[in-house]
Amino acid sequence: MSIHAAARMLAAFALAFHVCLAHAVTVDDGDYAYLPDGTKFGVVYLQHFEGRGLYSKGTKVSSDARLSADVMMLRGVWFIDWGNDYGIVPQFLQPMGTVRTGGSLAAADVTNGVGDLVLVCPLHLIKDPTGRDAFAITPWLWLPTGRYDKHNALNPFAENRWKFALQAGRIWKVSEQISFEALGDVQFHGENDDFGPAGATLRQRPLNELQVHLRYLFTPGTFVGAMVSHIRGGERRIDGVDQDDSQKLTKALFTVASFVTRDVQLIASIGKDLSIRTGIKEDSRVNFRILKLF
Repeated sequence: MSIHAAARMLAAFALAFHVCLAHAVTVDDGDYAYLPDGTKFGVVYLQHFEGRGLYSKGTKVSSDARLSADVMMLRGVWFIDWGNDYGIVPQFLQPMGTVRTGGSLAAADVTNGVGDLVLVCPLHLIKDPTGRDAFAITPWLWLPTGRYDKHNALNPFAENRWKFALQAGRIWKVSEQISFEALGDVQFHGENDDFGPAGATLRQRPLNELQVHLRYLFTPGTFVGAMVSHIRGGERRIDGVDQDDSQKLTKALFTVASFVTRDVQLIASIGKDLSIRTGIKEDSRVNFRILKLF
């Protein structure tokens, strides 16, 4: 595959890579636990991942389409009781980072820097002070605030459009040490009317994700966890032409977490894509999270 052909293909599959960057609406183990009223914390996420296999309709079309990324996200969270039975958790996420290309994609231009701001506000319908039993419905809203350049093949951190997702998540206490979590969501996309060098109109079908988590608690503040997620849908239409680029992506992540002090938690995760229909398949991913309670 020539450099220019690979770069064009990457531009066509930029959606799939953005999904990998933004995790769609994948959450960490235990994120749906409800904490006491007034709890506030800030989080810094540091992520690195890389891949080199480029896929189209489930078939590998290049083994040397190298991409790697270093991503940082800032997150603020505030737990607020709503009456005796409910709670809300307003929060924001601000991604930023750098993506590098190599191999057959070395000529592909990338827009790096600050990404789209994300606003999130779960409504908790079960408030268990231990965090072992929870149910919440969560709206997610992406604002087109990030750095976007239509002339670049990849805009992994900004999309020049609004997006909205609705997610529901449930935590069950299986035993004193084991918790099981299941989450599902559907993501809707606004229109990008300045897509690609020609300023085309991009529309996209809804994108769905189902994820399951299993946690084993050694102590209330220390656990190991495993997550499997499946994302599908999201076919795009550019100037009225279907791209036949719907996604079927399955990924796994393994996590260890602990409160190293009363108010600081560290989480480290490793993972990879297990299968992908469209885009760059992640060969490896390392996530690191620092949480500070206030």
